[in-house]
Amino acid sequence: MPLKIIDSSSTLPLNLNNHKWATFRKTKAGIKLHLRLVFMDKDNVYPEKSVITPAKEHDRNQLEVLVDDKEAMYVFDRGYVDDERFDRMTDDGYFFVSRLKKNAVIRKVTSFSLPDDGTVLSEKMVYIGTTQKRTENVFRLLEVMDTKGNLLRLITNRFDSSAEEISDIYRSRWAIELFFKWLKTTCRNKAFLWNERNCYTESSVFSAYYLLLTCLIQLEIEKQKIFTANHSLVKESALETILCLTRKFEERSSP
Repeated sequence: MPLKIIDSSSTLPLNLNNHKWATFRKTKAGIKLHLRLVFMDKDNVYPEKSVITPAKEHDRNQLEVLVDDKEAMYVFDRGYVDDERFDRMTDDGYFFVSRLKKNAVIRKVTSFSLPDDGTVLSEKMVYIGTTQKRTENVFRLLEVMDTKGNLLRLITNRFDSSAEEISDIYRSRWAIELFFKWLKTTCRNKAFLWNERNCYTESSVFSAYYLLLTCLIQLEIEKQKIFTANHSLVKESALETILCLTRKFEERSSP
């Protein structure tokens, strides 16, 4: 089952006079890039789908746009947390793991025992929400410690994987953070020539293709360097062999 990570970029500020559609604040416009990244393993990560929205629009509104594959496992952070959508995703057959907000209300159904030497501190089956507005489905709640010693509460509707596997799946979310960092340092836009929303969408697609093509070219260059180096070694080795055989032949031929 492929792993698909969802996250949004930080707000990209724009001039309000030229970009009235990109609502953000009273005196400033802005946009956000919502991205879906396919994570096969640490060496096989690539962007699959992106959406440009005004910065004022909440992240969780994009879940229904970015979640469309029932054969995948989705990972996203607490900015996308929405109890009602969790219920709909579960009813529709979509699997996910996310992080609960600190103030999220839960009602415990049961707890599970865990090995003492594991990284998962606790595992429970819970409902999410208050009495007036509670989820219809039960979910799996894991408490884990991150590398900085912070307590994380992970929520998932996946019950066929071990607690350690769910924890590792969420940790892979770091890949999209690295991708955004790479994107920010590689594609440094100082000014924008367009005012229309569609132009930004087309530009983001073009930029993604450009960056991916750049990566492919870099990989090909590295391959050529390795090939050239190896080819030179082979040539030098072959030449030394020929010279050595020639000398031996001359020694045998001399009276």
